[in-house]
Amino acid sequence: MMCDKGDPLSKEKKHLSQSFNLEEQAITQPLPARLSIGQKMERALYFIFLAFFLMMTAHSLRTDPLGIGISSHHEVLTLEQRVDNILQKTPLIDGHDDLPILIRFKYGNQIYQDNFTTKFVHGGFPGHVDLPRLSKGKVGGTFWSVFVECPKDWQNFSDANYALSVRQTMEQVDLWLRLQQAYPDTFSTPPNGTTALQPFLDGKIISPMGMEGLHSIGNSLAHLRHFYAQGVSYATLTHNCHNRYADAAVTELPDGSMKKADPLWHGVSEAGKALISEMNRLGMIVDLSHVSAETMRDVLGAGKDDWAGSSAPVIFSHSSAYAVCPHPRNVPDDVLQLVKSRNSLVMVNIAPDFVSCKAGDNPNGLPDFVPENATLEHVADHIMHIGQLIGFDHVGFGSDFDGIGSVPRGLDDVSKFPDLVAELLRRGVSDEDAGKVVGGNLLRVWRDVDRIALDKQANGALPLEDDLPEA
Repeated sequence: MMCDKGDPLSKEKKHLSQSFNLEEQAITQPLPARLSIGQKMERALYFIFLAFFLMMTAHSLRTDPLGIGISSHHEVLTLEQRVDNILQKTPLIDGHDDLPILIRFKYGNQIYQDNFTTKFVHGGFPGHVDLPRLSKGKVGGTFWSVFVECPKDWQNFSDANYALSVRQTMEQVDLWLRLQQAYPDTFSTPPNGTTALQPFLDGKIISPMGMEGLHSIGNSLAHLRHFYAQGVSYATLTHNCHNRYADAAVTELPDGSMKKADPLWHGVSEAGKALISEMNRLGMIVDLSHVSAETMRDVLGAGKDDWAGSSAPVIFSHSSAYAVCPHPRNVPDDVLQLVKSRNSLVMVNIAPDFVSCKAGDNPNGLPDFVPENATLEHVADHIMHIGQLIGFDHVGFGSDFDGIGSVPRGLDDVSKFPDLVAELLRRGVSDEDAGKVVGGNLLRVWRDVDRIALDKQANGALPLEDDLPEA
């Protein structure tokens, strides 16, 4: 087959063919009867040069088959340079950061006073996040959690019992929108999956919100849609309490301590199935952090009944690997296989309790904490376990910064994210796979969720309506 005249590959092939013709001519050229020593040396050097030229030309075709000008000499980059290259090309997106609730507890959501702005802008802010540390950590995106606590009487699923949760969630959404407006050169307005990359290209931090627990919607699909319209891009089905939609992994006792949850629905309730369908129609990402293993399996289509689960990929915004740390908050290996089959994503949590533990015999059903393993390296163990088991297309970062009381050694705050990327490279993760882990995977899942929602809407799927109580 003839090559296109404009094809750079054909030019390289023609060049190589001419080189081979030179060689043939040189070999078939009759030699003089007698050569001087100088002539012999000159001819030998010619053949050595020709052989070297042919070898380099062939190597060029192997390493630059399209002839686009990539040098055959590859500069050896340092680990730091490789990390920088990755984070310049792909936004590092943290699946879960609790800065808004820290601001609520520390500053009463008052963000315009000097005691807030000075430290937030110049450094020294309490917790794990401020503008200088975000810059140093090369953070390209974050899902900012609008978390509020479960009601104290969380077993009561009444609208009245959830009223305060709804109000507080609205206040947290308002807080984040005001913070973005106060620092528009740093934080983007909340994008969707289709537009998410543009703020990063504009030099801003991609800044959607995430809702942590459906107690925040107060049994109302209208509230769910309202929060989505405000920029809440994912909803975690539960926090540390069951609700009318799904079972949680752990629940809170009256004294404030936690225990492995006793099941209520044994996964997702009928109301939960309908709500997840509405989330799929909206384009709101379903988040399975904090839910029970039965809930995970239900949503991923491997439950006890014939429900197919979410029709869109899901995320675990801040969960780790159960095989490495057997905590109910983490993801078992069989569920990881379902994550792969649904093209979904686990974003690894760095909270020491979920990173470093071993099976125990505790009345609360929770494992024993192992302090010596609470390190950056052990966080990397979780990422490696998931990546090696189901592929690096299905793992990311979901720190839980500002929502955890302690941090692993080496991951003090958001400024240390590049060190975690470097650790993955040190362990043999390719630059391409590292780019997926830091943010490429999340962007893929988010686009898929958007695409499925648009298809549903184009095919006439209507909003799910609430059953209102009788007056």
